Amino acid sequence: MFARTPRLTLRPGWPEDAAVLTNAIAHEAVAFKLATLPWPYSVDHAAEWLKRPQGRRDLTLLIMAHEGPSPRLIGAIGIHPDAEKGGHEIGYWLTPNAWGRGYATEAGRAMLGIARHAMGLKRLRSGYFIDNPASGRVLAKLGFHTTGVEMRHCLALGIDKPCATLELDLSEEGSCEDPERMAA
Repeated sequence: MFARTPRLTLRPGWPEDAAVLTNAIAHEAVAFKLATLPWPYSVDHAAEWLKRPQGRRDLTLLIMAHEGPSPRLIGAIGIHPDAEKGGHEIGYWLTPNAWGRGYATEAGRAMLGIARHAMGLKRLRSGYFIDNPASGRVLAKLGFHTTGVEMRHCLALGIDKPCATLELDLSEEGSCEDPERMAA
């Protein structure tokens, strides 16, 4: 599955993306804001992650920015089954030099269209560590509503941290934009 927005292409990751993926994600500033990223992060981690199987209800796409002569990998976004709570959760990350440009919100809107129209989901959950308020602002722009705070483990730091939890009802009008830009 692919999606295109005015500034981004969301596409599957391929084995040849391992080195550039490692360069994009292997920053403490990224790793310490994610729950399941090992640290230090290596090209072997990236290669293994790129090989993992995905299904109709478990989708991760790389975020490619249309900058310069060729697209640049700036992050990833995914929707995954939540084994503990049931349903599905959306998560994302961006490389630090892509922060503050609206890319996460733009990619998020595209993924909400995929969740609603291609995956047939009615509700999504998400969460962000409290020390990452920028992620909370992105989720609020996407229409998510806070449901509470819980402790979640941060693999990179090896500790539990407070995490805001959020939900979005995809059956509400206006909960995503531009579904026609989605492609399967």
